[in-house]
Parts: sequence; structure tokens; C-alpha cells
Amino acid sequence: MTVFLLRRLMQAVLVLLVTSIIVFVGVYAIGDPLEILLPADASAAERAQVAASLRLDQPLPVQYLHFLGSALTGDFGRSFVFNRPALDVIFERLPATLELTFTALILSLMIGLPLGLWAGRRPGTLVDESVMTGSIVGFSLPNFWQGMMLIMIFAVWLGWLPSTGRGQTGEILGIRTSFATWDGIRHLILPATNLALAQIALVIRLTRTGVQETMPLDFVKFARARGISERRILMVHVLKTILIPIVTVLGIEFGSLIAFAVVTETIFAWPGVGKLIIDSINALDRPIVVAYILVIVTMFIVINFVVDILYSALDPRVRRRA
Repeated sequence: MTVFLLRRLMQAVLVLLVTSIIVFVGVYAIGDPLEILLPADASAAERAQVAASLRLDQPLPVQYLHFLGSALTGDFGRSFVFNRPALDVIFERLPATLELTFTALILSLMIGLPLGLWAGRRPGTLVDESVMTGSIVGFSLPNFWQGMMLIMIFAVWLGWLPSTGRGQTGEILGIRTSFATWDGIRHLILPATNLALAQIALVIRLTRTGVQETMPLDFVKFARARGISERRILMVHVLKTILIPIVTVLGIEFGSLIAFAVVTETIFAWPGVGKLIIDSINALDRPIVVAYILVIVTMFIVINFVVDILYSALDPRVRRRA
């Protein structure tokens, strides 16, 4: 296990280093932040002064080395727009994104697992066809379009739910969250549902396939021969077996939810890091963009590591190989 941890740590450091180089060079090539930060009639002296204060007058390798040295101490630079440390701005918005993605993940499991089990136990029936048709629709609809449809139906036509913002928040165990108030929960329902629809479809298909592949296996036949009820076989023996690929895929998908919540946060004006990164790209706020991508990459690495641990907990064969 120690060798495994060291190997993963070295891989993580290498991935972060390569990512930082690619992102830094890519953001540098987008454009000149001075064109956005300064008015059109700014003098050459003013441009030179601002460029020097932001270290934009130095060659790209020098800028990167300075960034890398500061990043090793936890300093990713100051935002050009907010004039605050980039990490502070990101961590200020990150809880809202995590709240949204966790809710979407929970919804996908609460809805997708029962429907997948139901369809898997009745292959070829009307129930199976209906559930699978719904999952295909969930995969096929563009995220931005379904978000606008949710707003039109539930916010405009029916007037049941608010369409934008995070709403009123409160504290639970010292953590500020939308779950602490009814207004916050109402604001969370539409964006979380929009983000969860594709994941619900994915969980349904994985669960259905797993059930159909597992039910004919010998250990299920032995369980039936021992007189164990079908419900217990399905909910205990079969579910534990099919959870292995589901946990693996959902772990990776959770990182994707965080990274690609940009569309949902933009449509519903959710004040998370997704909306922040869009605004920062438009403003060419390099410190925010670079820090955001490195934070997301780090979260991907941590999530994959946790998935590996969960995988080994569910499958003893993995522990023996490690």
C-alpha cells in the first residue's frame, strides 16, 4: 500500500506540473489583459506601469517560474479583476458548486438505482422499455436546452420554483448551506435536477446492465436454493456486486460534474466557480483561470484516489493485488 501511495503521489505531482505549464501558456496566448483592464485612451506610461505591477512586462518563462515559485507556497497570484488572492476568490465560490454537485449526485443515485434495478429485473417488459427510453432521452438532451425548459415549465408557466440565484442560506454544523432554509432548497431544486439528469440516465443503464449480467450467475442460483428471498438477493447480493463499476464511474463523473457545472451555473445564475471561470475568461483574469484549473485537477486526483480506496473495499481481489 505504501508503494501504491507513493506512486500515486508522484503521478499527481507530474500531472499538476504539466497541467500548469499547458494552462499558463494557453491563457497567455488568449490575449492581453491590459486591453480589458485599461480604458482605450490609456497612455503608454499608464500601460507600462500596470504591466509592471502585474508582471506582464516580463518574458513568459520568467512569469511562469515566478508563478510556480509562488504556487509552491500556496500563492497563486492576485486576481486582476477582484484585486484579491485568486485562491480566496475561488474558495469563496467553491462551496456553492460542491453543494450543487453533491445534490446532483445524490439525486442520480436515489432515482437511478431503483429504476435500474426495476428495469433489470424485468427485461423486455413495458417497464424496461419505458425506463430505458427515458434514460436515452436523459442522455440525448443538451444540458443548456433542458435547463431552459425546466425554467420555462417550473418557473415561468407553473411558478412553483425560482429560476436564478442561490436563495437564502443558513448554517448547519458551522457550514453555510442552502439546505438550512426552505428558500435555499427551492433555489437548489432546478439547477441540481438539470445537472443530475444525464447522471440519472447513466446510473440507470449501469445498474440495469449489471443486474442482467449478475442474475444468471451461480452464486445467485445458490442463494435461491438456500431459500433466500428474491428481494434480499437483489438488494444485498446482486447490488453489492454491481456497485463496483457504478462507484468507479460515478467517482470520475463527480469530478466531471464539478468541472462541467459551468453551463448549469450560467443558466441558473448559480454563484459557483463555474460562473466565476466564465467571467474570468471573458476578463482575461489569468490568475483566476490558472488557479481554478489547477484546483479542479487536484480535486480530480483526490476523487480518483478515493475511488480506488472504495473499489478495493468493495472488491477483496483488489486488496490482495495491492
